[in-house]
Amino acid sequence: MEKFEKLSGIAAPLPLVNIDTDMIIPKQFLKTIKRSGLGVNLFDEMRYDREGNETPDFVLNKPAYRGAQILVTGDNFGCGSSREHAPWALADFGIKAVISTSFADIFYNNCFKNGILPIALPQEQVDVLMSDAEKGANARMEIDLEAQTVTTSDGEVFGFEVDPHRKHCLINGLDDIGLTLEKAAAIDTFEARAAAERPWV
Repeated sequence: MEKFEKLSGIAAPLPLVNIDTDMIIPKQFLKTIKRSGLGVNLFDEMRYDREGNETPDFVLNKPAYRGAQILVTGDNFGCGSSREHAPWALADFGIKAVISTSFADIFYNNCFKNGILPIALPQEQVDVLMSDAEKGANARMEIDLEAQTVTTSDGEVFGFEVDPHRKHCLINGLDDIGLTLEKAAAIDTFEARAAAERPWV
């Protein structure tokens, strides 16, 4: 998993509440177990019309936001079913952080496991960041995970909370497997001792 330390990127405004995981990645795209290739279908039903053509008014189809790495959204983002394909699709598109007032618990946890930083802030601060995101590609937002701050293009700074363990994992690029491999030496020592003590196992 890629390390997350500091991010300076374009933020796309998506001021909708209760965006569920089916809106993020519709059910017909859940057949794959690969994490790659889902970005093209991110927000599929909003990004494309019935003929498969891009909807010009959808934010991620606008030239200013095609390279967005940050998403500023409405309340209760990621609600609905617990599909891990939702953060897979966001990550594959290039989204590295999502800012909202609140997240569904399972989606929130899945984000950290897939290298995405979900940031929960009070409504008034999200409103400021939403307005900043609406400025387009010339307004780059900065996120510093070590300092736990979000900085607008105008230099306004907001602090955010994050669990220390999850912060450690993101900064060091550790998913569940990587976290386990941090203990590889201790695991090898245990296995060797167990094999010596119980050779019949």
